[in-house]
Amino acid sequence: MPPSRGLRIGAASVASALIVGSLAWLWGSSLLPETYSAMEMGHVDHGQDGVLATAGATSSGHAGHALDGAGAAGSRSVETLRADVNRPADVTVALTAREETFRLASGREVAGYTLNGTSPGPVIRATVGQLVEVRLVNESVADGITLHWHGVDVPNAEDGVAGVTQDAVPPGAEHVYRFVVDQAGTFWYHSHQMSHEQVARGLLGALVVLPAAADDAVDVVALAHLYDGMRTINGREADTQVEVSPGSRARVRVINTDNGPTPVWVAGAPARLVAVDGTDVTGGTPIGDAAVLVTAGGRADLEVTAPDDGSPVRVQVGAASVVLGSASFDAPSLPRPTSTVDLLTYGTPAPIGFDVEHPDRTFRYDIGRRPGFVDGRPGFYWTINGHLWPDVPMFEVAEGDVVRMTIANRSGDVHPMHLHGHHAVVLSRDGVAATGSPWWVDSLNVADGETYEIAFLADNPGIWMDHCHNLPHAREGLVAHLAYEGVTTPFAVGAATGNTPE
Repeated sequence: MPPSRGLRIGAASVASALIVGSLAWLWGSSLLPETYSAMEMGHVDHGQDGVLATAGATSSGHAGHALDGAGAAGSRSVETLRADVNRPADVTVALTAREETFRLASGREVAGYTLNGTSPGPVIRATVGQLVEVRLVNESVADGITLHWHGVDVPNAEDGVAGVTQDAVPPGAEHVYRFVVDQAGTFWYHSHQMSHEQVARGLLGALVVLPAAADDAVDVVALAHLYDGMRTINGREADTQVEVSPGSRARVRVINTDNGPTPVWVAGAPARLVAVDGTDVTGGTPIGDAAVLVTAGGRADLEVTAPDDGSPVRVQVGAASVVLGSASFDAPSLPRPTSTVDLLTYGTPAPIGFDVEHPDRTFRYDIGRRPGFVDGRPGFYWTINGHLWPDVPMFEVAEGDVVRMTIANRSGDVHPMHLHGHHAVVLSRDGVAATGSPWWVDSLNVADGETYEIAFLADNPGIWMDHCHNLPHAREGLVAHLAYEGVTTPFAVGAATGNTPE
């Protein structure tokens, strides 16, 4: 006999109550406290047999953890991890941040942020080995501001991550950064407070570290940025024209500050790829008719030799360009080449300085996506090793460890992965070993379906972000941390703190 109408209604009511109850529990368990520490969320991964243990619970109900030695005698605060306080600065820079409407070179108005009245901010130049001191003054950025030195392996106290290495600098206050630039190369700086919004609206600039021995090449900064849908180079919508004598060399430093990868190619002259993410390439050869893919946050230095007859050369950076010339800047355009330089095989091998075959720690960073709640908001969110924010890994290492990490992306989108405070070398992609120049990165383009194996030396103590540099993705939870044993932070994030790094 079929069930009565009353029984059917009762069963439906019970099922509905279970569904509503489950959703309510998921909603409630995802809520974040007003104040919490990066050290109290998620779970510790010791890099041996995967996740070993969790302990305690935060006030939000999320499983918390305690890092080895944290809080114990002899532990170090991130505040102590800084450059020699007694050493005088070699390069001093003052940057004043404002929220204002400014004009691009074309006259187009942009409602955003400036540093010393411009966006991008001033190019900071130093020579390798110098100590750089930057005084940041927040005149009118209401949400506060920090500066992160993207790709520079600074001491942890200078990393500029709100709520992890410092508090955001409120309006009317200032903060001083001091660090030694021990690697020549192309880098950049940007806010790491509300970064998904503040970087897009202009709080950024280039940082160039020159080698001790002078190079006679013409040095060209090409910082690509998208302002309100308009693609620019160094804030210019039109071609950026640079005087280069016939037969001379130019080093074009491409900096991709946007959220997605950008192809770069050269029309009118031979070019070599000479550096990636601030690290020189060994044995680079002419790239010919091929593009170089520069991921979000990444950099690529191209050496271009101007033709002897003085004809102009176009360096195409996505939809914008730099034109090198002398008598004329009327350079022809060239469609994007069909081939792309494969950095897995480009250049010639060279020693990397540590033994990657016998690592002390091994980790996995598996990127996925699934529906769920984050801080009470339902959505389709990124996952790390199957977990939603803030139940994300804290990868724990000890100073001196050789670390191998596998990054696998099965999320349906590309992710430019950025590890603070370290450069990593790419060992393989999709199981194919690297055979060219050591491919050192701080920003790695991981396309959907790809798996990379990388390695790095844990030689810079601190608590470091390891996140997607498509900054809206980071805001949606694609953020983990790398922490050294015995290092603690007194800073916190959450609505009550004013610190919102992403």
